[in-house]
Amino acid sequence: MWVVKIGGSVSEDALFPAWLDLLVQLGGGRVTLVCGGGGFADQVRHAQARWRFDDLAAHNMAVLAMAQTAYLAQSLQPRLRLAGSQEQIRAVLHAGQTALWLPMESMRDAPSAQTSWEMSSDSLALDLARRLNAERLVVVKSCSVDPTATLAELGQRGVLDGLFAGIARDAAFPIDVVHRAELGRMRALLLGEGRAVGA
Repeated sequence: MWVVKIGGSVSEDALFPAWLDLLVQLGGGRVTLVCGGGGFADQVRHAQARWRFDDLAAHNMAVLAMAQTAYLAQSLQPRLRLAGSQEQIRAVLHAGQTALWLPMESMRDAPSAQTSWEMSSDSLALDLARRLNAERLVVVKSCSVDPTATLAELGQRGVLDGLFAGIARDAAFPIDVVHRAELGRMRALLLGEGRAVGA
């Protein structure tokens, strides 16, 4: 089972439907899609800067932003199946379909290490992949990605969040960070033709 995280900014790109189509065509039974918050999360940042509310509220609002992008993705590609828990994800995959994570279980009632902007949807996707014992995590970005950079270097450059590399240190699966234009590379990975470029 793979987790594929598509950055929220990719959801505003013309290639977004092509990514969804690819994951439905080749990911049935083994791919769980995680969507970033994109412009919805940007509105949370704007509101927090305006009203100065705490990071716990901002975290929960950002999780809801991820859910909004997920609903957008499902409306564009109805063959994606919404799933809000590990059990629901496994049921969708067992049925041979592509799961689309609704991350409501990531909402919190009290502050924690997760309730800050240092932990983005990238790290939430990584955490989900670990809990699901995934075989691979692919993170799709709209910004340029240096294929020679380590996860720590990508974090330093702002491509990934600052906590990602530390969380990934003991991950038992390869992690690929790819550019939104690399649909061919993603297809090759799904077909077993790609080489891991991992942590």
